[in-house]
This record gives sequence, C-alpha cells and structure tokens, in this order.
Amino acid sequence: MTVRLGDAGDPAQSWQLPQTYASRIGSVRWAQLGDSSAASLVFLHGTPFSSFIWRDIARALARDHCVYVWDMPGYGASDKYKDQDLSLDALVEVFTELLGRWDLGEPTVIAHDTGGAVALGAHLRRGARYSRLGLVDAVSLAPWGSPFFQLVGEHAALFDNLPARLHQALLREYVNTASSPGLHPATLESLIAPWTDNAGQTAFYHQLQQRTADAGFVETIQDDYQTIDIPVAICWGEDDTWIPPARGRELADLIPAASFRIIPRAGHLAQEDNPAELTAALLTFLSNQSPD
Repeated sequence: MTVRLGDAGDPAQSWQLPQTYASRIGSVRWAQLGDSSAASLVFLHGTPFSSFIWRDIARALARDHCVYVWDMPGYGASDKYKDQDLSLDALVEVFTELLGRWDLGEPTVIAHDTGGAVALGAHLRRGARYSRLGLVDAVSLAPWGSPFFQLVGEHAALFDNLPARLHQALLREYVNTASSPGLHPATLESLIAPWTDNAGQTAFYHQLQQRTADAGFVETIQDDYQTIDIPVAICWGEDDTWIPPARGRELADLIPAASFRIIPRAGHLAQEDNPAELTAALLTFLSNQSPD
C-alpha cells in the first residue's frame, strides 16, 4: 500500500496522517509511505514538534523504503487533553505498542530531539529491536533544554493563561530559534499550528512542563548506552543552540557502534535548515556505510 501525503509545495495543507491507533493516553495519528514490501523505516519527532518536520525527508526515502511517520500523543494531529500523561515513560510505551501493531520485525529508526529519548528508551527498557538507529540532535544526556525551556517548564500554568496573541508571538519566537538561519514563514506557521488554539496552547506548555520532569528518565538509561550493539548514526546541526554539538560527540563516545556527523549550516532543526545534507547522511547510513 502506498500513501501519498500531498505534495511538498503547500506545507500547511499537504501533510495528513490518515491512520489512527488508540493508545491509553489518546488516539495516535500515523501514516505509511512507500511500498509495504520494502525495508521498514520509522521516524520519530521531538518537542515541541510533530511528524511534519520529517515530511520532505520521509517522502524522499519512501522511494526505496516503507516509511512510517506518527504524531506522539499530545502532539501534532494526535489527541491532546488536560492532564494527559506525556512522560517519556508513557511515550515509550506507546511507541513500543505501535511497533508491535505495525509488525515490522527490526526496522531502522530515525529519531529527533526527545524522539531520541523515546527510541532509546524503547530499545533499552522495552526490548524494542531495531536493525539500526539514527539520532538527530537527540535528547539523550542530562541535562538538556534552553533557559526558556526551563522557565516555561517551571511556570507552565502561568504561561497557559497568556492571551492568545501573546502566546502565539512567544511560540513563533521560540520555535524559530530552533533554526540557524530562521524558518520560512510558511514553514514556521505550519510548525506552530497545532499549538495555536486553546487546547493546543495548554498542550504546548504541558509538554514543556513534562519534559522538565523527565531528566531522571534519561539518567536511568544513559548508563546502558554502552550495551547498544547495532549501528548508530548520530547527526547534529553545527549551530544547534538548543542542544550543543558537544553533547552529540559525548553521546557518540558512549555508544560502541556509533558514528558522528556534523550537519553544516544547520541549527536544532537540521531537517529544515539543511535537508539535503541530512538526507545524504541518512542515505549513506541506510546503505550500510558509515556516514562519516
């Protein structure tokens, strides 16, 4: 089965996830792209993003792979509700269930930001098997997060009460800092769209609050990185101000079969800043060559 998620010319309208999975923390929206008989490739997004960040790379790699994309509960097109459990533990549980639902065997997994912590947690704590793992500007070592991230996480209820216009202005400024050159206006509007209505505003601050409480999760798994015995490619934007490249190099030193590659002219959102360079690195990795 082949699913085409629109075209890349209209980012605000073309990315739709037609499938649903009912998890204990809300309905999850997902999609499959490409030939179902091809090798499986699963993408994970991070905070405060959605599968939308992978749209162009997922479409490109779906030419030779069966690609799965999904929005985590509380993100993107998936369910959002008050007091939703968005802990990394809960997201790991949902991801592990989805892998079982898709019955992919040992797929390749590519994860960004907190999606990295989810992928690592599922592998190390839930026994999820991958053939290889790609980590892009990944949350993987404590501590992480910008001063703004910490501030909002500690005062989420206060920020949730901001008037809509102030919230949206703050949201635009914050998300735009994930890009080194700055995001195209249409792309920026698409990235913030899930967080602009009342439910989205609450969900945005709730997820940041939850992430500040998740440092202990990473601390419990990072001692096991040395046990990872599958090929791991770590790619990092050279201008990432959210999680500096030094953390990526540190992560690569902890995983025996890991390689490390800097993505030039890119910030935390290498998918947006330099998609060609990141896609080339991933293609090299997928073809069983080192991306160095």
